[in-house]
Amino acid sequence: MTTIILTRHGHVEDIQPPRFRGRQALPLSEQGVAETNMTAARIASSWRPAAIYTSCMGRCVATGAAIGRACHVEPIATEDLNDLHYGDWQWKTYDEAQERWPDLFKLWFSVPHHVRFPNGESLQNIVLRTADALRKVVEGFPNETVVLVGHDSINKALLLQLLDQPLSAYWRVSQDPCGINLIEVENGAIRVLSINDTGHLQRSASGWTI
Repeated sequence: MTTIILTRHGHVEDIQPPRFRGRQALPLSEQGVAETNMTAARIASSWRPAAIYTSCMGRCVATGAAIGRACHVEPIATEDLNDLHYGDWQWKTYDEAQERWPDLFKLWFSVPHHVRFPNGESLQNIVLRTADALRKVVEGFPNETVVLVGHDSINKALLLQLLDQPLSAYWRVSQDPCGINLIEVENGAIRVLSINDTGHLQRSASGWTI
């Protein structure tokens, strides 16, 4: 049986006004660093990962590094888990995107599976990438545990595949920073045991600590 621990990177500073962040380089915030340490401690206390794969974006690499230190595993960054490529929308504010592409902007929040970002990707593109990552894990680690560190969009694409749900359900799945999704795959049978578990993240009165 392959056990997959799928998590999202830690918190980054809130961006105001809201923007299409995607592949913009954004470091973990102080809160994000604390979250990654708590997530690393949670994973190390319950599992012994044989491998850790992360998106090549710095916020995921940093999250994977914390998990790797706790589990004594060297993480590997892969393009398969990279964030959704927003193309011409990259780093645009919501207002800017809506003003220039009003119809496409409306479609993104209503029927996201019908959208391809100008000079960017579609959800179908990231399904192909994440399906390849999933195949490599299941085939390469048939009786072991693997950690995957991705992004909101990437994790949603993976979970929708694992749950056999359509891409039209994209907005129905939540992925909080450092939320843990637990999946088991055995002889082709898939069991999603938990989604977006954040019970290991606790904030004290004085701030984020581990």
